[in-house]
Amino acid sequence: MIVETLVVGSFAANCYIVGSPSTGKGMIIDPGADARTILQSVEKMGLSVSLIVVTHAHIDHVGAVLEVREKTRAQFAIHEAEKGLMLAGPMRMLTNLGLSPVKSPPRPDRLLKDGDRLDIGDLQFEVLYTPGHSSGGLCLLGQGVVFSGDTLFRLGIGRTDFPGCSHQRLIESIDEKLMVLPDETVVYPGHGPPTTIGDERRENPFLV
Repeated sequence: MIVETLVVGSFAANCYIVGSPSTGKGMIIDPGADARTILQSVEKMGLSVSLIVVTHAHIDHVGAVLEVREKTRAQFAIHEAEKGLMLAGPMRMLTNLGLSPVKSPPRPDRLLKDGDRLDIGDLQFEVLYTPGHSSGGLCLLGQGVVFSGDTLFRLGIGRTDFPGCSHQRLIESIDEKLMVLPDETVVYPGHGPPTTIGDERRENPFLV
């Protein structure tokens, strides 16, 4: 499996391009900004992208979805509980921060739920529903890694002071869906460097 990490936008969010070297099929996770950079990386990697997955609908994770989808013609997928937040939440966040608006993300082509399987060529990923940072937050598990969005970070967790957030639900999601994974599972978070489940189990001060 190929994993390319791009740090995009004002909020330094991680956008991941995931691909199969044997089939040339790919997936983009959280295209939050800098569509041109993302598309150039996809072309350089020689991937045919069939799916764009957003871990949650905050603006730093959805800002480039429209342009990337138009260029790749990939399906756009998000958790079913996040559908209603696709427009109001991101635009309100930008206004509150005094930043310029971005193009509204398109309607999702596919609504995901816990346990769904995503096939990217010969790669398989499972959708883990992990609400807390947002009502429809999800993680993607497969190939010995988990893409955790803003659920779990290196020595941190997602903030829960936005509308629709819940600290209790976030901790429950991490305990029930992520801390049950093997220690060697690599975690690719929505912001910051990668980590492992074992390191977070031992060292994350929010999970002690």
